[in-house]
Amino acid sequence: MSTSNQRIILVGFGFMGEMHAQAYAGISNARIVAIVDALPEPAREKAARLKLDAPVFTELSTALAAVEADIVDICLPTDRHASLAVEALEAGKHVFCEKPVALSLEETTRMRAAHAKTPGKFVQVGQCIRFWPEYQAFEKFVRAGTAGKLLSLTLQRRSGRPSYTTGNWINDEARSLGAALDLHIHDTDFVLHLLGTPEAVFSRGTRDATGWSHIFTHYIYPSVAVQAEGGWNYPGTWGFQMAFQAVFERGAIEFDSGATPSLRVTLDGASPEPLPFIPAGGTANGTGGNLSSLGGYANELTYFIDRVSSGLAPEIATLAQAEESLRVTLAEIKSASANGSLERL
Repeated sequence: MSTSNQRIILVGFGFMGEMHAQAYAGISNARIVAIVDALPEPAREKAARLKLDAPVFTELSTALAAVEADIVDICLPTDRHASLAVEALEAGKHVFCEKPVALSLEETTRMRAAHAKTPGKFVQVGQCIRFWPEYQAFEKFVRAGTAGKLLSLTLQRRSGRPSYTTGNWINDEARSLGAALDLHIHDTDFVLHLLGTPEAVFSRGTRDATGWSHIFTHYIYPSVAVQAEGGWNYPGTWGFQMAFQAVFERGAIEFDSGATPSLRVTLDGASPEPLPFIPAGGTANGTGGNLSSLGGYANELTYFIDRVSSGLAPEIATLAQAEESLRVTLAEIKSASANGSLERL
């Protein structure tokens, strides 16, 4: 197992790129060796504020030629993911790519083809909810069968209209496919992670100039009722909420990102009580480390760095899994566009 630093080229230094930089700062065997951003001066200013000593380039190709690196971390708009991932793989680098993995299955086919030509190089996608502490605790609870069979699961992801992206790209349907893909795919991905691919989906939603800005989906499984909604058409000052509610034969679990405690369990007729979870960078007794405020972002990047260092391909949030989540989400968008048609998978 290698104990040397994994050298990272960070591509895109906006909102998510900064989040990744903060996470890497808390990972002992990770080091950013270059930043790629189309706006170099603001990137240099941000790097200085974060005490990050790395050169800034405007193109990935230039950075690849200038520095020795092991990993390319892509935090640019979704419409650029596929081309940059292919470029990085062809240069012989491991790739961490933000979610959604791409806008189309044609793009993920290109990514898979490039990946197949680079044995020993790994790709992980930033489906961070698989790594979010409360969702991890919920998954463990379900797998353990503590409250019996899972009967139903409802998930929500709601946000004020986003305004934090460079050039407002996130509100351009051609670049993001709206909230249905950029926001709601988190819950679709977690549903697939927990339960596998459903037999079918049907969706309704609200459409505006940004695309499907709020979507409501039922996932058809043989023995559990599952639905999820995701939307960013709330007023810009509304804030953000992620939540879920699960009902079991002998109890229930509820999560609300805005509540304290955020995760509660009601079991066998007892009063609701907090369900313990391990914070990012923390320990089983609930003590958080210096990554605790970064939640699943820290956990997913720690996992990826550990896998690369170990020479073991990631098993969570893989390219194939992200492609399947994209396929299902695109089926949801198709259903919503057809006024709730049943889309079999």
